[in-house]
Amino acid sequence: MVQFVHPARQDITLAGVLAALADPVRLQIIQGLLTEPACMSCTAASPCDIPKSTLSNHFRVLREAGLIHTTKKGVEHRNVVREADINARFPGLLKAILKHAGE
Repeated sequence: MVQFVHPARQDITLAGVLAALADPVRLQIIQGLLTEPACMSCTAASPCDIPKSTLSNHFRVLREAGLIHTTKKGVEHRNVVREADINARFPGLLKAILKHAGE
């Protein structure tokens, strides 16, 4: 059985969140997950032209930074942005980053 590492809310760090979101692909994944909440699978929320192994690494980085929560349903990994946890630790940070992401 696959066990995923998810930091506790109090263990989510500003440096970890910023480092994870500094990559444009990971930022795009977070935007996709927030825009289409029903679209929680790894492939559905991410760019199509990325190798699966690279994509898995991006999701691992996001998960270990505390940005997403991953569960396994059958053969699919389901991902949800931990928006409440991020906002509890750093109020308004995620919204501000996403607002200015395209600049």
